[in-house]
Amino acid sequence: MSVYFIGAGPGAPDLITVRGLRLIESCPVCLYAGSLVPQEIVAAAPEDALVMDTAPMHLDAIIEQIRIADEEGKDVARVHSGDPSIYGATAEQMRRLDAMEIDYEIIPGVPAFAAVAAKMKTELTLPEIAQTIIVTRTGMKASSMPKGEQLEILGQSGATLAIHLSIRNLVYIREALTPYYGEDCPVVIAYRSTWPDELYIKTTLAQMKDAVRAAKITRTALVMVGPVFGNAEFRDSDLYNPDYAHVLRNRGKKKAVA
Repeated sequence: MSVYFIGAGPGAPDLITVRGLRLIESCPVCLYAGSLVPQEIVAAAPEDALVMDTAPMHLDAIIEQIRIADEEGKDVARVHSGDPSIYGATAEQMRRLDAMEIDYEIIPGVPAFAAVAAKMKTELTLPEIAQTIIVTRTGMKASSMPKGEQLEILGQSGATLAIHLSIRNLVYIREALTPYYGEDCPVVIAYRSTWPDELYIKTTLAQMKDAVRAAKITRTALVMVGPVFGNAEFRDSDLYNPDYAHVLRNRGKKKAVA
């Protein structure tokens, strides 16, 4: 028996990995985060499978279902949105399974920030513009940020930022980042990326709060910040530069001596 933590991707049913889908199709127990995982994905479970939405369940109840499945020798598809390693609340589940000596495996999924970049037709790392992507969130009433991970500190990097779980914290985001990115820095607000009702707002740090208010977005949105979302002027990378030699191209090529 094994538990498979499966990343279902950002929303579109066809963005789950082949491995993840095949496991859902084969597991007799499917526990899924119903608020963020589309029904079309878990509909692939076997006809006689136990399929449960864990959104209204607490951790003990979820682990109890896994314990029962373990006793019955049934594999479990534990389906999370996006990639399980990012804000998936999977670590505490795995800790419980370790204590119970229940085997598990993690199946990665397409993260939301990658889906947004695809929709925006934007590379998140442009030569001499941004070579770093920071996936983060902001502190809220329920949980604070660890020391050193506040936007006032992360913003000093000038990196492309993918800010999760923070759509109600836009005033703070603007105030924390404007000194480093400028009030005209491009911002993309991505609501339910790749879902049928997806919405993308291209705005700026200065204008994003008003834009979000006008669109009446209050949850399930990703805030992405950085010059890569604007009309950034950047040079071509050296990857396909005919004058640049590397192990797979022009190996051993020497420049002519003048």
